[in-house]
Amino acid sequence: MRIQLPYRTPHTPAVRLESFLVLLGLSLAMAVLAPGFLSINNFLNILLATAVIGVLAIAATFVLSSAGLDLSLGSLLAVGGVVVGVLGVNLGLPWWVALAGGLAAGVLLGGVNGYLIARAGIPAFIVTLGMLSVGRGLSLLIADGKPIYGLPPAITFLGQGRFLEVPVPVWILLSLTLVFHLILTRTRFGRYTLVIGDNEMAARVTGIDVAAHKIRLYMLSGGLAALAGVLFAARVNAADPTAGISYELSAITATVIGGTNLFGGRGTVVGTLIGALIMGILQNGLNLMAIPAFYQQVAIGSVLVLAVWLDRIRDRRPA
Repeated sequence: MRIQLPYRTPHTPAVRLESFLVLLGLSLAMAVLAPGFLSINNFLNILLATAVIGVLAIAATFVLSSAGLDLSLGSLLAVGGVVVGVLGVNLGLPWWVALAGGLAAGVLLGGVNGYLIARAGIPAFIVTLGMLSVGRGLSLLIADGKPIYGLPPAITFLGQGRFLEVPVPVWILLSLTLVFHLILTRTRFGRYTLVIGDNEMAARVTGIDVAAHKIRLYMLSGGLAALAGVLFAARVNAADPTAGISYELSAITATVIGGTNLFGGRGTVVGTLIGALIMGILQNGLNLMAIPAFYQQVAIGSVLVLAVWLDRIRDRRPA
């Protein structure tokens, strides 16, 4: 029997003002410092480069909102792309079968994560860290350690096509942002996610099947990671088993910058899109200024630490 107690679902504004101000300030700074930043082609390039990280960050938003963690996002990205490559190129199956297979692989491995976390009681950090290695190894084994070239045209359209002169991956990211914003803010699934992240004990008392919900969350995360892998492979027309290395760091950083609490109970998908754009603008601007790639990794890690620190300060601020 489900017991309903007067528990108030945690609420997060759709967009945190601080995130928008950072986006605006960073854009103005790059416009001054980076030659060629203010151009339509460069803006579309930023959106296109943001699409893959943005999809991963939406997955991270739901997991982090539930006080979980998924460090396997980058590896599951690679698995999704490689499975599509093997099915669509090596086996010559129809493109839609290859696409479904890639997404199913991500959902399956995400479900393994969820089961070990929710049913076996293993900490999410350990499980997803292990899956980071397992997923990377599987992608290398499946692809025999080599990229798979020549994806079906219908798949490459997802990464290289345009609609109304806007890249298809951008439309996919914007559509997913709208859909999952509504899911997080307007559905029972979203409310349960936030309640579990805010107070898991209260969620159990109110009758929520916490374990089952966590499994579904990690399945969702795995499926979105595989979709990001399909977009990545489609964009370069190659399923690369080494794709997505360290992408989980960028995705989590974008999520936290956007306003999702790293420790659960608060999440915003629209804010995550803002955070992904911040990451995209930062990387694009550094590239235009010819800053070496390893300095960019330092910048991304520093931004993550700074974002979490500012978030903790904000949480301690009196209402």
